[in-house]
Amino acid sequence: MEEVNHLIERERRFFVDGRNAKPWRSERAIVIVQHYLQSESLALNESVLECYGKALFPLTEDERILFQAQTGWGARLRKTNDAFFFTSKTTKNDDTRYELEREISESTYEGLLKDSHHPHIMKTRYLWTDAQGLTWEVDEYEGLFAGLVVAEVELNEGQTIDAIPPWAGQEITGLGVLSNHSLAMLAEQLRP
Repeated sequence: MEEVNHLIERERRFFVDGRNAKPWRSERAIVIVQHYLQSESLALNESVLECYGKALFPLTEDERILFQAQTGWGARLRKTNDAFFFTSKTTKNDDTRYELEREISESTYEGLLKDSHHPHIMKTRYLWTDAQGLTWEVDEYEGLFAGLVVAEVELNEGQTIDAIPPWAGQEITGLGVLSNHSLAMLAEQLRP
């Protein structure tokens, strides 16, 4: 199967030392809440992606073929300020994921959350553009993970980073234990 570029997310992630100057805060802030649903809840009904038996959106032919060819798809709901998204991802390799994402209605978002509790994380995201023109997403976590700051940058195939910002520290690309999904699961285990 030929890979469709818009279905691939390639990113690198870094810890950020948030104790000093925070140049990324001069940019727009996006408040994010991400909920993680059971991956077993996903199904394909002909060409329509469903979650918990609720129709979400039709897949293109390329997306349908990809969804059927790969395993391990996760299910995530995201609220960003006043917009709502459903995302499903599966791993290709350490820095690359296959991704299906669509904006959904608030009623669909609430409908998927209403019947049970789902692990979640909260964070504020800042978009910071470097001299190369790359957009860095700097996430400052809230709640249990307050104080944790992580930056990620998406790259096209073969693209490299000319200069890592001075505030970006240890690279954590591919460390599953530090993924948003893993953090949400940990928060759920530590929840009183």
